[in-house]
Amino acid sequence: MKLSALILLLLAAAASGDIEKRVVGGKPCKTDRQYHVQIDSIQPGKSCGGSLLNTRWVITASHCAEQAVKLKLGLNNDVSIFTKFGSWMKGKSKKLEQVIKTEKQFSYKDEEGNAHDIMLIKLGEDMSAKLPTIKLPPTGCTKPEIGQQVEIGGWEAKKADILSSILPKSLKCASTDISTCGENDKPGDKYISNEESTMCAARPGVETCFGDAGSAVEYNNVLHGIVVSNPVDKCASTIVMANICHYREWIEKTMRENT
Repeated sequence: MKLSALILLLLAAAASGDIEKRVVGGKPCKTDRQYHVQIDSIQPGKSCGGSLLNTRWVITASHCAEQAVKLKLGLNNDVSIFTKFGSWMKGKSKKLEQVIKTEKQFSYKDEEGNAHDIMLIKLGEDMSAKLPTIKLPPTGCTKPEIGQQVEIGGWEAKKADILSSILPKSLKCASTDISTCGENDKPGDKYISNEESTMCAARPGVETCFGDAGSAVEYNNVLHGIVVSNPVDKCASTIVMANICHYREWIEKTMRENT
C-alpha cells in the first residue's frame, strides 16, 4: 500500500512541474563541484543548491530554506552508485541525507534588522573530513571586477519519469562574466540588496533556472558568490548573486559562535 502511494506521488510530481530545465549553456561538471549540496523543502515547492564549507556548515540563499529542509550531500562525488548503495545497506550513508530544522538555519540581517538572501546551515551530524569542500576567500577580499569570468553550476534538465524524479542527472558547469547589475537585478522583494552586497553576471546562452539558486559562484577556484536569482516560469539570463566578500566576517562569526 505504501509503495503504491509512493509511486502515485512521484508520478504526480513529474506531471505537475518537476520537468524543469537547470543551468543552460553548460557542460557536465564531472569531478568538479564535489562540494555541491542539494536542498529540498520538506513540503514540496522549493529546490535549491548549496555548498559544503567544512564538516559542519553549508552555505546557500535564505529563500532556499527558512523552513525544514532535506540536505543531500555527496551527490557529485566521484563514487559509483554501487559503492553508495553498499554504504546505504550498511547504514553508513545516513549522514549524506539530513533534515535540518529552522533553529539550525542562520540568515544574515543587517544593523537595521533587514534580511539579506544568504544563509548558513549547521548540519545535524558532522560530515567526514574526506568529503570535498569549497574554500572561502580571505577576510577583507573584494568582489571580482566587471568582465572577470566566474563559474556556476546546477542540475541539467529532468525528464518526466519516476527514476529522474528520484535521482538527479549529472551536475552542469558553465562559465559567465561579471557584469553591471540593472535596476531590476536584485534578490526577491523580501530581501535587501545594494551595490556592495550584490553582483551580477551575464553571457549569451548561459542562464540559471528553477533549482539553481543557492549554488556557488567560483572565481579563481574560491567561493565568491551565491546565486540568488529565483526564476520560476523562465530562466534568468542575468544571474544575480550575493557577494561573499560583503558577508565574509559574518560567515566567520556565525560559525564560530554556533559551534
